[in-house]
Amino acid sequence: MLYRLYTLLGTGLLPVVYLSAPLANLLGGRFFHRLDERLARYPLPISGALNDKGKRIWLHAASVGEIQVAGNIIAELEGHGISQFFLTVMTEQGRLVAEKKFGDRVTCLMAPLDIPYLVRRVIDRIRPDIFICVETELWPALLNTVRVAGIGMVLVNGRLSSRSFCRYRQVSGLMKRLLRGFQAVVVIRPEDGERFVALGAASDRVRVGGNSKYTAAPDERPATRERYRKHLNLSPTDTVFISGSTRSGEEKLLLPVYQGLRSESAKRLVWIVAPRHLQRLSALQDFFKKKELPVTLLSECAPGKPSADIILVDCMGELADLYAAGDFNFCGGSLVEKGGHNIMEIVHWGLPVYFGP
Repeated sequence: MLYRLYTLLGTGLLPVVYLSAPLANLLGGRFFHRLDERLARYPLPISGALNDKGKRIWLHAASVGEIQVAGNIIAELEGHGISQFFLTVMTEQGRLVAEKKFGDRVTCLMAPLDIPYLVRRVIDRIRPDIFICVETELWPALLNTVRVAGIGMVLVNGRLSSRSFCRYRQVSGLMKRLLRGFQAVVVIRPEDGERFVALGAASDRVRVGGNSKYTAAPDERPATRERYRKHLNLSPTDTVFISGSTRSGEEKLLLPVYQGLRSESAKRLVWIVAPRHLQRLSALQDFFKKKELPVTLLSECAPGKPSADIILVDCMGELADLYAAGDFNFCGGSLVEKGGHNIMEIVHWGLPVYFGP
């Protein structure tokens, strides 16, 4: 009953979405970008990505964070001879990052709105053999429609916080219906597995696999570090302080730290600031301008091109690898009441993490 109400509500709201899209785009509403793809009206070139050689894999990832996981899965499957991949994402930024990361190896598309007939339209178009849900993207119509179509379903990098678990438990009947469709549920931690089973996943299909986001070999760090330091035109003696995923107000708190480190060091100290949301770039530029501190955007950096001592990251999808170039790495969201962001992106490179209280 709950699932039927959900799908009826979504279908009923579809005309409102369609009619309001032009105004929303005019006002900068990112949700409505590429509305044709959200309605599963995909461009003709998608047909060229289809062939009868091997399995077709459909991966679904929410946005930028999950794309790294998808990339590791794709690389593993390519090693087994699979070459047809379709990746749907929920955000425009995620799509841009995915297209840059995968190029022609993967067909990247916006995910359809969570309405059964739109999901069926995607299935009819790409005809997948296997559907891989990256992390906990439990969209009811998407999962139920894929299950009914008889497509093999796998959930990878599954995780459930205690808060999410309590929220999902309120709709336990619906969750059991969705989770029973998965042939395999691969979770990050044992407690994640216990929560998925409690919500209805078959216990014999749940496995603990660790975090698939951080499967790259440790020996990748020197090459990644050198690549970024060369791109930033840094000398071997330059020290790099990276503040990643910063929230509003944190740069003001970190500036005295940077200035203190710079005054105590005989070496050049470069501060790289990566705001959590790119919409803050303009405000950050104004902030540093008022402090009479010159800045360079990451997109302006190039080998052999001098840059300022403060660099603002204005590109999505760079931070996880950029940390490898750092000597001091701060995890944003930890000096304000946001709980802090993902320290594993730093720990992955074998580097210490600086974290707020």
